[in-house]
Amino acid sequence: MSAAPDFSLTGKRALVTGAGRGIGLAIAQAYAAAGAEVTLCARTAAEIEAAAAALRAEGLAAEALTLDVTDVTGFDAAMQARPAFDIFVNNAGTNRPKPLAEVTEEDHDAVMSLNLRAAIFCAKAVTGRMLAEGVPGSVINISSQMGHVGAANRTLYCASKWALEGFTKALAVELGPQGIRVNTICPTFIETPMTKPFFEDPAFTASVLSKIKLGRIGQVADITGAAVFLASGASALMTGSAVMLDGGWTAD
Repeated sequence: MSAAPDFSLTGKRALVTGAGRGIGLAIAQAYAAAGAEVTLCARTAAEIEAAAAALRAEGLAAEALTLDVTDVTGFDAAMQARPAFDIFVNNAGTNRPKPLAEVTEEDHDAVMSLNLRAAIFCAKAVTGRMLAEGVPGSVINISSQMGHVGAANRTLYCASKWALEGFTKALAVELGPQGIRVNTICPTFIETPMTKPFFEDPAFTASVLSKIKLGRIGQVADITGAAVFLASGASALMTGSAVMLDGGWTAD
């Protein structure tokens, strides 16, 4: 009989950005529960320190790293000061939904700086340490269904996530020979502090639900299983791929 899949993260070191709330925090909690030593990274000190403390109170291994990931130099310095991570979740992101006619240069720079520029250079810093220490690992870029389709009022967001998908495939090709896997997770609309205001509009909520074939808004718990899978040995042959957690949005 073949061996059962290994979802354990015992002995692994994981870094999750944007981990103070929402999807990032849920993934950090899942990793810690699976046995990983987790570093939660975000720019708001009180929030990230409270999150790490809550995990430690449950007997889990967690530390806080207060850092703005758009500070490329600062992030790289933080990585150079630490041993290589085995798992990296590139989660920090933002959105400024509006028609293109209303998009400003400041909107563009804010979305692209965090969703794309920071994601690329954070991955560079983390995988650079993996390569330097000969550590095979897993990089998980949190993308979106909007990296595979288009939507009104989301030109900037779609542009950033389509680019992230291309970056992921290219990096997977580049780092595969060194045993570093690179994949994306592509959620549909997930109820988080960032998206909650959108769902206060009944028309918007109805429009979203009309496209989600499973008929409900996603929850952060819907993301964590895939995140553990991609971080673990259970996905050892998977790289350059996108895990669609979109409730069927992109199926038609």
